[in-house]
Amino acid sequence: MGALVLAEGATFAPPGAESFILPPIFGSVTKPMVLVVLSVVIIAAYFLLATRKLQVVPGKGQFIAESIYDFSRNNIAREQIGSKDFKPFVPLVFALFTFVLVNNLYGIIPLLQFPTMARFGFPVALSVLVVYPVYHFVGLKRHGFKGYFKKELAPPGVPGPVLPLFALIEFAEKFFLNPLTLAIRVFAAMFAGHLILAVFTLGGTFLLTETSSWALKPVSLVAWIFAIGMTFLEAFIQVLQAYIFALLSAGYIGAALASEH
Repeated sequence: MGALVLAEGATFAPPGAESFILPPIFGSVTKPMVLVVLSVVIIAAYFLLATRKLQVVPGKGQFIAESIYDFSRNNIAREQIGSKDFKPFVPLVFALFTFVLVNNLYGIIPLLQFPTMARFGFPVALSVLVVYPVYHFVGLKRHGFKGYFKKELAPPGVPGPVLPLFALIEFAEKFFLNPLTLAIRVFAAMFAGHLILAVFTLGGTFLLTETSSWALKPVSLVAWIFAIGMTFLEAFIQVLQAYIFALLSAGYIGAALASEH
């Protein structure tokens, strides 16, 4: 995106990928690192406090905590993994959903205003180091080494002539593409959303404060209105992407445990 020239030489340099490269706060510790640790503290503290005195008629805090847990348990884990096998994986699905959700929502919280999942290292670490080994481990444990690879790469019904090509495609998808696409989905959505909000916000500020043309200054109000509207849309996308991440993670586990494709 090139620089935009407005009124008597004023130049707007729109934010780009460099906006996501933040200087260290101290040592080699950056803001995204601090936010990730803070998210763990926030999640743990909230659910511990909300459930320390459980009541039959829950208060607001307990109700929200129970609703999030129930959603993770029944709408994600049970639906994707199956009623027979889902229970051991509820803590993982719940942790993935809440962790990604909080780190996404940072993007619209004043002062913080940085979705940590917009740094590719964080979602790819969750995908490759957590989800990927879990679903392959449970698949190998249930079906055995030979049985698992046969189920994944050579399921019944595949014609013999196309089996080598089918197995190659399935191997690439199951063992390389799935963990990458899982991470890329949330990363791309958070990266693009944060960039769009920054463009509208900084662009509106530039039009108001840096341009000398009074005809252009009212346009800043339009930019800020769009920024507000995009903030609500971004909040929806942030929740949706956390749901999709947990949903697909549970889906991979369910597929690994299943007897057939």
